[in-house]
Amino acid sequence: MQGVTVLVVEDEFLIAAEIEQALAEAGFEVITASRGKEAVAKLKSNKDHIRALISDIRLGDAVDGWEVARQARLLIQGIPVVFVSADSGSDWLAKGVPVSLLIGKPFTSAQIVTGISNLLNDLNLPSAG
Repeated sequence: MQGVTVLVVEDEFLIAAEIEQALAEAGFEVITASRGKEAVAKLKSNKDHIRALISDIRLGDAVDGWEVARQARLLIQGIPVVFVSADSGSDWLAKGVPVSLLIGKPFTSAQIVTGISNLLNDLNLPSAG
């Protein structure tokens, strides 16, 4: 949906492309990052535009998805967060931010779009779908 920008943080190119395509088809604007440090930098430089975050947990650098979400919440109060992970789901309750979702890999594009849309709807923000 026009005006709703989502930051997608995923280090696996094909998965990132799939998420980006699904969100774009649903009307979202998408900014992507493949590493945690890059994601935090994009959050800082686009904090007035980003309205939601979708992040993998393991990102291949010192800043993981849990930390990206914490930084996002410091910069953008109440930002909806969807975590995606193949193996870190058991840590979600301890390390995830409040009012977030965890979607396990493998997932469908519809799960991602529905998850972020539901979180945005819960905040009474415009969403796709």
